[in-house]
Amino acid sequence: MPDDSGEARARQRAGTGIGLLLVLVLGAALLIALPDDDGPDDDACQALTVGPWKADDGLTAEFARYGDDASRTDDWTGGDGTHSVRLPDGRVLWLFSDTYLGRVYGPPNPHGESYAWRDATTPLVRNSAVLMRDGRLESTLPAPLFADPAPNQWRWPVAARVEPRSPGSSEQVVRVLLWVRTAGQAPWIYGVPTATEVATLSLPDLRLESVVKVLDQQLVPDPSRRVLFGTTLVEEDGWTYVFGGDDGRPASRPASHAYAARVPEGGLADPEAWQYWSGSAWVPGARPRPVLGDGRRKGVGSAFSVVREGGTYVLFTMAAGPKGLTTVASYWACSAAGPWHGPAKEFSPPLPQGQVAAYNPQAHPVLSGGGRLVLSYDVNWLEMTGAAAQLSRNVSLYRPRFVSLRLIAAR
Repeated sequence: MPDDSGEARARQRAGTGIGLLLVLVLGAALLIALPDDDGPDDDACQALTVGPWKADDGLTAEFARYGDDASRTDDWTGGDGTHSVRLPDGRVLWLFSDTYLGRVYGPPNPHGESYAWRDATTPLVRNSAVLMRDGRLESTLPAPLFADPAPNQWRWPVAARVEPRSPGSSEQVVRVLLWVRTAGQAPWIYGVPTATEVATLSLPDLRLESVVKVLDQQLVPDPSRRVLFGTTLVEEDGWTYVFGGDDGRPASRPASHAYAARVPEGGLADPEAWQYWSGSAWVPGARPRPVLGDGRRKGVGSAFSVVREGGTYVLFTMAAGPKGLTTVASYWACSAAGPWHGPAKEFSPPLPQGQVAAYNPQAHPVLSGGGRLVLSYDVNWLEMTGAAAQLSRNVSLYRPRFVSLRLIAAR
């Protein structure tokens, strides 16, 4: 993960607040895969690392196809903060943070370049949701799906899962974790961390029923110490483990810290059901304590990805330091609370030409199988001058890209 000044520059250059998620997700997880013949074959915890990987051109092309479709003017044409959840009827719900809707025009663009493009005045919304069926994107839900909670505040959706409406209930709903940010001045150009919320969507119609605040951070005086949860979820033995991070804004803390909480199945929307890792135990109402990060060489950004393979947890995040705009490092542990070992194997996903950065890699188990794990990563423009115009000049930049990976035993 890059140092914080690098993250701020990246976000400033991206301009207009489009993918302000670059800072908050620069620590996002990126390298995981299911084991191949050389990997683990039981539930014993063991050191795991990244094996073979390749670009998933088919999935990347599907988002390009859908984004370039000009038949509607109110659907998704680009965005970041990519998360997914499979619904009981087989559809996949894709959640995005900052999003362009509008219309895309075929090449050439007004500069004579062979890029599909949109009008540079096209507004963006803070969040959106797109439905996929049988591997094909079909429709965009009315956006924004989650309205701003107050003036100068917004909601970014992160991880989601289908769970019982309440513990033991036979009725299922979709829970979506939300990050609330408040507009701020430099260095908080991407918004001050404010709260973690949980939204409930009904099934199968995906109607927004409620939004509940589960962790308010406004009383934490130092914004760099505020923790937002929900960058990734892991289910184990009747619990949902919820990971989060701080923003690590001071220049002396180029790597942010990771935190963990857990909630019994069916309890995500109940603030009283949340238990936070206190440093020695899972405690309701405790001040969260880091499970990973020394603020320098080891750590994450405020978004990363964790999966559990056999008895091992694997976490992937953008590398600390300048490599964080292009390179990913991995960690592993035998429990959500750690200890976490690493950073280990690094990996650089393919990037388009230009002044761009990769960020927010996210695992998508719902699309994985056959010995592979699918991950997405987002791309944004870095140059401050004319950044919004660049993303409209070439609409393919501000869309998720995908890779498939395998996880093998470390030697």
